[in-house]
Amino acid sequence: MQYRTLGRTGVKVSTLALGAMNFGRIGNTTQDEATALVDAALEAGINLIDTADWYSSGQSEEMVGKAIAGRRDDIVLATKATMPMSDEPNHHGSSRRWLTTALDDSLRRLGVDHIDLYQVHRWDPSTSDEETLSALTDLQRAGKIRYFGSSTFPAYRIVQAQWAAREHRLSRYVTEQPGYSVLQRGIEAHVLPVTEEYGLGVLVWSPLASGWLSGAVRAGRDITTSRSKVLPERFDLSRPVNRARLDAVERLAAIADQAGLTMIQLALGFVTAHPAVTTALIGPRTLDHLHAQLAAADTVLPADVLDAIDTVVAPGTDLAPDERHDTPPALLDPALRRRH
Repeated sequence: MQYRTLGRTGVKVSTLALGAMNFGRIGNTTQDEATALVDAALEAGINLIDTADWYSSGQSEEMVGKAIAGRRDDIVLATKATMPMSDEPNHHGSSRRWLTTALDDSLRRLGVDHIDLYQVHRWDPSTSDEETLSALTDLQRAGKIRYFGSSTFPAYRIVQAQWAAREHRLSRYVTEQPGYSVLQRGIEAHVLPVTEEYGLGVLVWSPLASGWLSGAVRAGRDITTSRSKVLPERFDLSRPVNRARLDAVERLAAIADQAGLTMIQLALGFVTAHPAVTTALIGPRTLDHLHAQLAAADTVLPADVLDAIDTVVAPGTDLAPDERHDTPPALLDPALRRRH
């Protein structure tokens, strides 16, 4: 396992990190299975575990907490808040009121007294940067969190938050967690240049593109991945965007075969090759999944392979732009782009 410094924090983290979204109901994972995944990941040298209060309505955090009991100090523990936790209108977002409550809830579920990296899961357009950063700074000074970061923020919001921290003399986001894969390269055009400019650590999620790059999705085969059952529209080959993805997968598979690599090694080696990326979050549901992904821990793609990938999916290109999660609200709500 390789290790890199998380932005400018001085904290060393493994280039592959364990994402716990599949712990609990989302992945139909039991406590014993979750503990076995954590055990195997730590044994392989992974030292960063990432979860969120929203995953299975807190169940993921509870499972992570039980799995790491007795070895907390060996782990860089990350979680997230802001997604809705109930129908109550103030049980989401990034206000001081909610973040303070949400953090205490996460600490209780995880069974720890502090979080190493506390992340704002999505940008909340109804809350000012000053409000959010002030609350996070106070939680940091209280010793409940060591650092804080953002997740899936548009590039301009990352910049705005950095300037707000400077203007109001508050602590700043030190990491960003965007989606990134061979099939979704849009962040290369906007987010990654900004994170490099401000020295942010970058934890990328969905490096296997929801299973498209796992090797299980190929032409002529039935698509039976767990994600295809949850989000069937993303794998419906009657849609042009999915046919384009399948064509890209077939071309990438040929590149992997020629290089003597699995698709997983190609996919994870690609995202960790970018100089702005600190670590790739893998979200295995089974030990077999984990071991297949751990095989990519030391994969370093040569320049000719990276060049070949560029011919399949051009740099800065999203093959499924409608699946991005950092789209500015005005592009989704017509009322926000029209004068009244």
